[in-house]
Amino acid sequence: MKKLLCLIFILLFQVGCASMPPATIDSGIEGQVWIGPTCPVVQIDNPCPDKPYQTNLTVLSPNGKRIANYQTEADGTFHLSLAPGDYILRPESPGGIPHAPEQAFTVLQGQITLLTVTYDSGIR
Repeated sequence: MKKLLCLIFILLFQVGCASMPPATIDSGIEGQVWIGPTCPVVQIDNPCPDKPYQTNLTVLSPNGKRIANYQTEADGTFHLSLAPGDYILRPESPGGIPHAPEQAFTVLQGQITLLTVTYDSGIR
């Protein structure tokens, strides 16, 4: 009888654990990607602000291992869940231009790290 009760308890425990939602990561990064300049000549009476830019971003570990690849929204915004740790954000530049530098960043437990990426359009 004890074996049967023990078996029932184990089965109920497994069913209970299987129905639990998976743990969510409450940390990561978010921000926006910009590109500029977007006009060949910037004048005082004709400002030419940077514009949102849709692109691919790659997140790397400090030793260069690819962690994630992400395409930003059309308005350049991004949000990506990441476990706490140190990372490098690599904005992709398949043709070399436009170009944005890599950024090292740290994600802390329970926090969202804000990042801004600015591409140089190459327009001069």
